[in-house]
Amino acid sequence: MEKRTKKDIVIIMICSALFAALYIIFENSIMEYGKNAELSIWLRFLPVFAIQFGMSCLGIIIVIIKNHESLSTYGVVKKHSILSIIGCLVCAIPTVLFLFWNKELHGFFPFQGMFLTNDILQTPIPQNIILYLLVMLVWGFGESLFYVILSQKVNSLKKPKGLLNVGALLSALIAILIHGMLGFDMAIILEAMATFILMYGSIVVKEKTKNSIGNILIFFVIWNAL
Repeated sequence: MEKRTKKDIVIIMICSALFAALYIIFENSIMEYGKNAELSIWLRFLPVFAIQFGMSCLGIIIVIIKNHESLSTYGVVKKHSILSIIGCLVCAIPTVLFLFWNKELHGFFPFQGMFLTNDILQTPIPQNIILYLLVMLVWGFGESLFYVILSQKVNSLKKPKGLLNVGALLSALIAILIHGMLGFDMAIILEAMATFILMYGSIVVKEKTKNSIGNILIFFVIWNAL
């Protein structure tokens, strides 16, 4: 079991690191291509979608299929859902306060942080519905489950002791690195601290409640939504 878990962690990390490296290498080209309004929205969307899917979804899908697991294995259940949601929303308070302090609260709109969302919603039906559902699936459901599954795998090897949670620590550090919250500017430091509290705290909540509904929800109502 321990050997399989280690292999699962390696699969998830390799997939994520590979596509993160591709994004770093081709970031300028991908962003310029994505912002080229003369191209079809599908052509602009697919490269960004592929990178995000590879970073957050590919590894966990491989692991789930390989192990014949269900989502309930990772806390996608009804029991303790309310406690999970409340706990994760409490962990999100520093993020909301930071956005208010930094004048980045733009009203509630899920996935507005994804730079193509507005363009997607301006396309005709059913194209806009399909594309927006893909954004929800990958940037919302997929990315949230990435942290849930990775942390659970890590914690099965290194059991949490009180609030010391290695899986939560790894998830928080990955979130900070992936979103480029590195530097000595006060805004960057505060954003990194808020993100650390959000990610670390939400994983601890998941461990305590055995429910990940709150972890998923914050990616729809907080992360990239305010």
